[in-house]
Amino acid sequence: MSLTGAVPSPQLKLDVEKTVVETSVRCTGRITSTTAEFLKTSVRPLIPGAKRIVMDLTNVSFLDSSGLGTIVGLWVTAKKANCDLKLVKANHKIIDLFLMSNLASILEGHEEYLGLTPD
Repeated sequence: MSLTGAVPSPQLKLDVEKTVVETSVRCTGRITSTTAEFLKTSVRPLIPGAKRIVMDLTNVSFLDSSGLGTIVGLWVTAKKANCDLKLVKANHKIIDLFLMSNLASILEGHEEYLGLTPD
């Protein structure tokens, strides 16, 4: 199901699928200062009704500091609501951004998804 509640951004598309186990948010495009508000207003309302939200970043081509801040904010909101927010299938540039920003610790427990575990 495509997300229709928020004003869509031409640079970011979100597809949301809800199951009994988790809510999956497939992100496609760029998460930037232009699209961060769309991401926040689309994902935040999903948190109260979910035990786990999985954000699939496979098709995210670019993440800037505003996007990073939005993801961190969503993670904090989820944690406070006893919801597990996972980031999966991030590309190496996004992983590097989390590492360089000293924010990889918020991904604790998700290292296998981000390729952060030693081989």
